[in-house]
Amino acid sequence: MPDGTSLSRGGSKLKPLGLTARIRHCLLSNQTVSELKVLTAKSANNYGFDVIDFKMFNHLNPLSIQVNIRHKNPDKKVTIDDCSILSRYIDEAIQSSSILGQPFNLEISSEGIGEFLTEAKDFQIFKGFPIEVTYQDLKKIEQQTYGLLLKRTDNELQINQKGKIQRIPVEDVMQVRLTTPSG
Repeated sequence: MPDGTSLSRGGSKLKPLGLTARIRHCLLSNQTVSELKVLTAKSANNYGFDVIDFKMFNHLNPLSIQVNIRHKNPDKKVTIDDCSILSRYIDEAIQSSSILGQPFNLEISSEGIGEFLTEAKDFQIFKGFPIEVTYQDLKKIEQQTYGLLLKRTDNELQINQKGKIQRIPVEDVMQVRLTTPSG
């Protein structure tokens, strides 16, 4: 999936050594993760950004933190300079807090195209891509289906499901999300 700008930064704390350190490295409490999310969101907010997504991969050595941001001003796009500056501020905030006492890599990215298709141009650009459609059936029950995007007209969304075209009325479509070929 296309991504906007991105910048990685490594934490400057020393790597723990030995089996005990590796075990400690992999065990992070939910409270620690929550505190990191809050700290990251506050740091981003202070500089005019919203955190869209926060992921931690504590099975990696060193730990990896991925933060997806966007400008609070919807007319502005996130630049590589924005990622660089925010990366520095978030890294400093984490380093000066007592939340995380282990090495980490920090990656700040923009939301890029996003995974949800909403604009008419999105449906044109991603024609042929695998999608997941959430919609309401005739009984108004929420359903999900997968296929390749054919097109969206004013009246219907057309997807290819193994050679068969499924047509879903636009008014019944709740969301369309890009997926991987396996779903």
